[in-house]
Amino acid sequence: MKKNVLCLFGGRSGEYKVSLRSAESVLKNIDREKYNVLTAGITRDGTWYLYSGGTDDIVSDTWHTKSDNLRRILLDPSHSCGGYYIMDGGALTPLSVDVIFPVMHGQYSEDGTLQGMLSLAGIPYVGSGCGASADCMNKSVTKAVLSGYDVPMAKSIVLRASDFEGGTAAEKIEKFFGNYPVFIKPSSSGSSLGASRADDRAGLDRALALAFGVDSTVLAEECIVGREVEIAALETAGGEIFFSCCGEIDPGDGFYDYDTKYENDNASYFIPARISEKTYARIKEVAGTVFSALSCRGFARIDFFVVGMGEDERVIFNEINTLPGFTSISMYPQLMEKSGIGYTELISRLLEGAGE
Repeated sequence: MKKNVLCLFGGRSGEYKVSLRSAESVLKNIDREKYNVLTAGITRDGTWYLYSGGTDDIVSDTWHTKSDNLRRILLDPSHSCGGYYIMDGGALTPLSVDVIFPVMHGQYSEDGTLQGMLSLAGIPYVGSGCGASADCMNKSVTKAVLSGYDVPMAKSIVLRASDFEGGTAAEKIEKFFGNYPVFIKPSSSGSSLGASRADDRAGLDRALALAFGVDSTVLAEECIVGREVEIAALETAGGEIFFSCCGEIDPGDGFYDYDTKYENDNASYFIPARISEKTYARIKEVAGTVFSALSCRGFARIDFFVVGMGEDERVIFNEINTLPGFTSISMYPQLMEKSGIGYTELISRLLEGAGE
């Protein structure tokens, strides 16, 4: 019997548009001979709809404007009878869902909030659980957890909203690092939203304003001069972790920010990455430590900097993404495909490995 799979997209996140593109790719590649596919969209204001239209309207963000394709849905968080219900006037009709693929990114999606709600309802879903999702989304917490492990990381300092509002944030950063440049990132944000590089005090003030506009906690990191290298992790049925080959990103001018990822084609990609076998082995080793230490489940993309060349290459952990992009140009599915796991097979493996 086919499983009923609910593909969730959208949401109250700055990465809403990325979710639309990821959902398009998943819906076009999921094995419909194996699964009954349902689709639910969440608007920017948080309204949930069962959506029966096509992917073109998802990508153009007009999906929520065509009432013929929409029915309001609610989620019952009771574990004993949890599930989705279609609203039909004043009546509620149960909607059978076996597993959920949250094709969503950022706040209220990747940060444990959605995962906690689904776990309460007892509905299996793709990806890490509530705690791991929250810890991985918050870069400050990620670093704190990994500080007790053999994971090389950039020097960093955490700033709070009170530092920014009190006018002491920039001074604390300058005192801690002693020189420029530094990178400023919202602690809980993906796709490099709100992240920027500061080369002087004026740039630092702008970067802090940008980052604190996204999150109340901000991470300042030393500037690492190296290549950006990523690896994809996939948990197997036996609980082992399969690691893909590595991919390397040359962002061109500047750094790999949101515009470079999704709005322009300035970046160059190398799959496999131009690194030594020794460095690849070290990346897999550190990625395994990160995945395990943070109690991740299902899949993740782990990002690194590689400093130096040849025998002098050093690996520095950057961040982990528990709901990585699934767009047609996203690194995670490209790495898996290059490593022998095609897009459709990848989706099936993720769905079969879903947990509560």
